[in-house]
Amino acid sequence: MAWKLIQFCTLLLLCTSSVIVSKEVHRTKCADFNNTTWREYKQGTKVRVQYLLLTRQNANCASLFSQDCLNHTQQHTAFFNSSLPTKVIIHGYRAMGNKPSWVNALAQAFLQSEDVNVLVVDWVFGASFAYNLVVENYKEVAVRISHLINQLTTYGSTQESIHLIGVSLGAHVAGFVGTLFEGKIGRITGLDPAGPMFKNADPYDRLDPADAIFVEAIHSDSDYFGISIPVGHLDFFLNDGMDQKGCARSRLASILIYFPVYGYMICDHMRALHVYLSALNGSCALTALPCSGYEEFLSGRCTTCEETFGSCPQIGLLKNSGITMSPLPKHQKVYLLTTSEAPYCAQHILVELKVSPLRKSAEVQVTLISLNGAETEQKFSLQTDKTTYKKVVGHPVCLCKIDSIEVKNTGAWFYRQGHILFESICISEIPNKRGISPLCVENINIGRGAPWLYDFVQVC
Repeated sequence: MAWKLIQFCTLLLLCTSSVIVSKEVHRTKCADFNNTTWREYKQGTKVRVQYLLLTRQNANCASLFSQDCLNHTQQHTAFFNSSLPTKVIIHGYRAMGNKPSWVNALAQAFLQSEDVNVLVVDWVFGASFAYNLVVENYKEVAVRISHLINQLTTYGSTQESIHLIGVSLGAHVAGFVGTLFEGKIGRITGLDPAGPMFKNADPYDRLDPADAIFVEAIHSDSDYFGISIPVGHLDFFLNDGMDQKGCARSRLASILIYFPVYGYMICDHMRALHVYLSALNGSCALTALPCSGYEEFLSGRCTTCEETFGSCPQIGLLKNSGITMSPLPKHQKVYLLTTSEAPYCAQHILVELKVSPLRKSAEVQVTLISLNGAETEQKFSLQTDKTTYKKVVGHPVCLCKIDSIEVKNTGAWFYRQGHILFESICISEIPNKRGISPLCVENINIGRGAPWLYDFVQVC
C-alpha cells in the first residue's frame, strides 16, 4: 500500500492537468528530450514517445506530460489548461538521434504570440538513423498522439482547439493524426513536409486537406527533402519552394539522407521553419499571392488576391492564414519571395519597363536602392519584338523607403543595342494594400558605360 502511495505522489510531481487551481509549482527537474544511441537503435527497442508541456506558467521549464497524468491528477496540478488552445509540435527525421535544436524557439514563439498550451512530441528514438525505417514508424507515433488527444478532449479540450505543427516527416505524422480524427482537428501546419517516400503516396498516407478543418503547408525544399506537390488547403511556396537565398546549392544533398553528414546540407529544408518563426515573432508580414505558377508570379501577372481569397494570405496564426473565402480552396498554391537572412521578409515590388523599339537585343540591370543601404538587383533581357517588360522582385523594405533607382546597359559591345530609350520606368508595391501610386520616371536614354541614377521624391 505504501509503495502505491509513493507511485501516486510521483505522478503528481511529474504531470500536469486540465484545471488550473494554484500558482504554486512543484520544483522538479525540467523534462527534456531523450537522446538515442546507435547501440539502442541496433537493439530494436519499440518506438518511444513522450510529451513535454510548456505554458506561460512554466515557459522555461518543461513538464513531462502523459495520459496517466490526466487520469490521476485532473483536479490537483497547475499547468495544462483545457480552456486554452493547444499547440502540438511534431519533429521529423533525426539522423543523429539528438534533440531538434529549434524546438524551444518555436515553443517560445507560440507562448509569446498567444496564451496556449504547447505540447512537444518527443519521438526521437523512432525517428533516428535509417530514414526508410523511420517512415515505417510514423503511423504508430500518430496513433499514440491520437490517444493523448482523446484524453485531452475527455478532460475539456476540443478537437477544434488543437493545432498540430509538423516539421518535415512530422507533417505527415500530423496528417495521419488528422485522418484518425476524420478531419475534425482544428488546424495543421506542415513546415516543408517530407518528400522522399511521400510524393507518390496515397493522400490517406500523407498530409492532405481532408486531415483538418484548415491545413496549410510552407514549402522551401521541394526539389530535395521536401514534397513538391500541394498538400493543404493553402500551400505557401517560398521562392518557388526551392533554392532559398543564402543557402548553398548541392545536388549531393539528395543522396545523403541516410547519412549523418547530411545535417549541414539542409538549409533549404529548414528555411520553412525559420520563416514561420519569423512570422510568429511578428517581425513583419509575410504575404503571398495566388498564381498558376512561379514564372507567372515573377512576370507580374498575379498582383491581387481579392478575386481569389478576398484578402491576401499571410504566414502565421491568422485564422485560415487570413483568407476569407468560403468554402476553403484545396491545393491552392501561393507564392512569396524572401530575403537571405532573418527575418526573411521582403516587399514585393513590380518593376515595369516600357522601351522604344530596338534594332538589336539588349540587356539591362535595374537596381533598387534604399536609404538604409539595402539594394536589390534585377536583370532584363530586351528583345526587338517586345516593348513592355515586367518583373516582380523582393526588396527588404517597402516602396516608400526606396530612395533611388539605378539602370545599367550591361549588354556586350559588339552585338547588342548600344543606346536604349526608356519611355518609362515604374516601380509599385504588390499587393497594393495602401493604395500608393507607382513611382515612375520617363524618357530616359541610356548608353553603355556610366550607369543612370535617379533619386525619387517620396510622396508616401
